[in-house]
Amino acid sequence: MELWTLLLLRLLHLQLGVSVPLPPPSDVSISSFNMEHSLSFLPGPQSPAHTRFTIQTLRLSRRKPWRSVAACSELTVGQTCNLTRVFRDPFQSYQARVQAFTSSQTSNWTVSGVFQPLTDTVFGPPGLSVSGCGNCLLLQLTPLTTGGLQQHKQLRDLYRNLDIQVKRTRDGAQFVLSVPYTEHTVISYLQTGVEYCVSVRVSSLFTSTSLYSQPQCVYTSPPPPGLTAVLMVFGLVGALCALGLLFIGLVIFRGGRSFRRRRLLTALSVCL
Repeated sequence: MELWTLLLLRLLHLQLGVSVPLPPPSDVSISSFNMEHSLSFLPGPQSPAHTRFTIQTLRLSRRKPWRSVAACSELTVGQTCNLTRVFRDPFQSYQARVQAFTSSQTSNWTVSGVFQPLTDTVFGPPGLSVSGCGNCLLLQLTPLTTGGLQQHKQLRDLYRNLDIQVKRTRDGAQFVLSVPYTEHTVISYLQTGVEYCVSVRVSSLFTSTSLYSQPQCVYTSPPPPGLTAVLMVFGLVGALCALGLLFIGLVIFRGGRSFRRRRLLTALSVCL
């Protein structure tokens, strides 16, 4: 009896033109890399293919209503919303919400968690250049730029510490240093003429979430390019002198004493 009742109600709804509610979006989240903020979401289950999505944001410290994001008013499935310019104050806390809509329906709003730019962003590594300096390595760092704080502003003011991973390629021995951030850093007390691989990451005053750079491998003091050729020349001259002395020795044993003296002195003067 209950089954028949449900079927009758379903038919009645169809006859009256009552449609199934539009499912709200799911998995609404805000991610941030180097102070560039992006909102992503998934459509609700069984959402129509022509569904569109709109975004609103809220600044928690102000008693103002939700505000629509003009650039994110008609998103399609798979699109994200760039909130970098909306979340302009890095010290404030924000929320965002997403609503699905069609030409005839709107869904309920799905709200994100609270987002705080400085503590929730992930810092990428700075630019890194490594060169050898004898028994040390010289690191030169270049801070990244971002539009998250202001256009082309460097992140240098947010950096606190520099973590350095050093690995000796010959045997895999490695160690980690943590030093105050500066754009020029020297790693001392290394072996001369040995190759090391270096990667770095930064931590800020507000978050320690950061990524290491790709390793850069250099020698502390590589041999000069022409040194090998010079050593080969000296080795060849030494070999020729040795052959000359061997030849003169044979002549000495076959010739007279005066002749032996003259030839021996001549050979020694040439070799010296």
